[in-house]
Amino acid sequence: MAYYNSDTVLWLNGELVRASEAKMDLYSQSLHYGYAVFEGIRSYRTSSGQTRIFKPLEHYTRLETSAKALNMPYGWDRDVLIRATYDVLAANKLQDAYIRPIVYAPANMSFNKNEVSHLAIEVWEMQPFLGDKLLKVMRSSFQRPNPRGFRIHAKAAGHYVNSILASQEAKAAGYDEALLEDMNGFIAEGPGANVFFEKNGELYTPAGGNILEGITRATVLEICKEMNIPVHIKACSYEELKQADAAFFCGTAAEVIGWQRIDDYTFPKPWNETLSAGIQKAYKQRVVEDEFNEETVDTGAETERLRLKI
Repeated sequence: MAYYNSDTVLWLNGELVRASEAKMDLYSQSLHYGYAVFEGIRSYRTSSGQTRIFKPLEHYTRLETSAKALNMPYGWDRDVLIRATYDVLAANKLQDAYIRPIVYAPANMSFNKNEVSHLAIEVWEMQPFLGDKLLKVMRSSFQRPNPRGFRIHAKAAGHYVNSILASQEAKAAGYDEALLEDMNGFIAEGPGANVFFEKNGELYTPAGGNILEGITRATVLEICKEMNIPVHIKACSYEELKQADAAFFCGTAAEVIGWQRIDDYTFPKPWNETLSAGIQKAYKQRVVEDEFNEETVDTGAETERLRLKI
């Protein structure tokens, strides 16, 4: 897909610039060593027609946490970045969009700590990352990285080589996506999403420590609490998963998407009869709710003003 064209605008180090004119140093540590952190955020057109970024404060808080975990200089204010994100959406006339803020390093061929970082915010239209049909999932031969070898709670660019390899392996074998286990053999997560499975009216999800505890995962836990659905957060085995009634991935890009099967095991309960399907519906309703606060703005009046900056 084309992520940008000659009219696309992004935010780079405090300014709106055309994507086609933005530049990055080819000697950057980020390009050579994967030394960068990023976020995946969604915006939605609400039921009243306004634009709402879903949980921007949580995402930009995690971006800062990730940068500091990797010893990357970070001095941006969260409120400024949220406002900038609305500016970029307005400049590109987008409401239902995927948002990618990324913090990257300057030119540095050594492993010494940098004195500065750069930050870009990009937006584009994107369909659901894993589609909208039940998924065929494969147990991957790749494991999640050892948490003693990485800052596993950071959303770091270099970690995603692992995700790419696992996802490509699954698709080459005829599946839609992969499921990775941790170094102890317990199920961990998908290449870009967390995992839940359902058994006898209760949900199960892997505990922290070997996973990226996602913001969508936290939202699903909120929904389960509101719906009085018991959730067990624990080490979960592959054998337990293959006895479940249903399962799903959740993530900002994937949203909530159910599974048809894992390897040769087809989940026995019709998806529309599961609690998981109810959670999927509740999540979809939540992201388009109107919240008349700093998270919801009208893009129409902003667009012309912003175009004067470019």
